[in-house]
Amino acid sequence: MTPSKDISRLIEIMAALRTPETGCPWDLEQDFGTIAPFTVEEAYEVADAIDRGDMEALKLELGDLLLQSVYHARMAEEAGHFDFSDVVEAITSKMIRRHPHVFGDAQARSARSAKGQWEKIKAEEKAELAAARQARGFEPPASMLDDIPSALPGLMVAVKLQAHASKVGFDWHDPRAVIAKIREELDEVEAELDTGTQQSMAEEVGDVLFAVANLARHLRLDPEGAIRSTNAKFRKRFNHIENNIAARTGKKLGEASLEEMEALWLEAKQK
Repeated sequence: MTPSKDISRLIEIMAALRTPETGCPWDLEQDFGTIAPFTVEEAYEVADAIDRGDMEALKLELGDLLLQSVYHARMAEEAGHFDFSDVVEAITSKMIRRHPHVFGDAQARSARSAKGQWEKIKAEEKAELAAARQARGFEPPASMLDDIPSALPGLMVAVKLQAHASKVGFDWHDPRAVIAKIREELDEVEAELDTGTQQSMAEEVGDVLFAVANLARHLRLDPEGAIRSTNAKFRKRFNHIENNIAARTGKKLGEASLEEMEALWLEAKQK
């Protein structure tokens, strides 16, 4: 089998990998649950390539992410649920429906700046999905927050929960109020240091993180993007310590004092 730029070749390859007796033993053992963590990981690797500005890596990582869609669709097809063409039809239908100002009639296109159009369409879709889910025997959502996937990164879930609550007025209107809440939550962490359990301290630290995510939302910042940027900054500065500690102190990394490492940290920060 030869490589191709046609998506059908990728679908053929996946079918071959999942064919009993002649396919790949590892691929044949997988199911939706075992593949899901790889799907999440590949999405993060796409984001990492974007952060680094590495277009060659981005091309490869997007391919890996596309493979995940093909993989799940293949398993669904084997179980008689849907196939990859159904996935494509679903997303194309959604994109056309959500952009009437681009794909609609002249009247819809003239309403390009109509406020609330996107949210109105999403609300209609949500109602239809809820009805279809109930028709399949699933319980309807008991809360307006139930449609937020809990498997998303924690900070992302926090922002989505807060944004949903904000729609009904449960929100602060001033970032300074959120900052005050962060200080309050930090005081509660400090109060737990001497007498608190691991569980109670984890809960209080979670409250701090939730409040910090809320501050990012009020400042129209992405907390996930902010922490990734800080992680990258930490890597650079720590790499400066790793690369210079022996020349500066004559010691290995684990032998140097905190003060010696701190001096190199501050030097990296100035650079």
